Amino acid sequence: AMVQETLSAADKLSELGIEAEVIDVATLTPLDMDTILTSVEKTGRCVIIHEAPYTGGFGAEIAARLAEKGLLHLLSPVLRVTGYDTIMPTPRTEHYYYVTEEKIIEAARKTVAFPETPEDLTPHQTNVA
Repeated sequence: AMVQETLSAADKLSELGIEAEVIDVATLTPLDMDTILTSVEKTGRCVIIHEAPYTGGFGAEIAARLAEKGLLHLLSPVLRVTGYDTIMPTPRTEHYYYVTEEKIIEAARKTVAFPETPEDLTPHQTNVA
């Protein structure tokens, strides 16, 4: 559901000199970890984006599998850009909840900047406004 925002963010990252691969995970079961691992082996980084809350979202499963099978290929920690750990907002305030292009760009820039700025990688900073 976040594909359009992610593709748009990838275009803007390209303008900044950061080339991003976008993988649209079509199914959760079976999960195509081969494609994800191939990308991580090539780029050394991974930013997982989804609308679900940070805690218990499927991005955590992808991150766990990367830790099991791709850890040595990672040049920075896996970051997740997600919804908040809260109830769904009312229609009037939902724009504060959802993942934005800007949050995706910020997370990608943090992974590229690592390890020079490790203090900026705390989880709460990747999923808040």
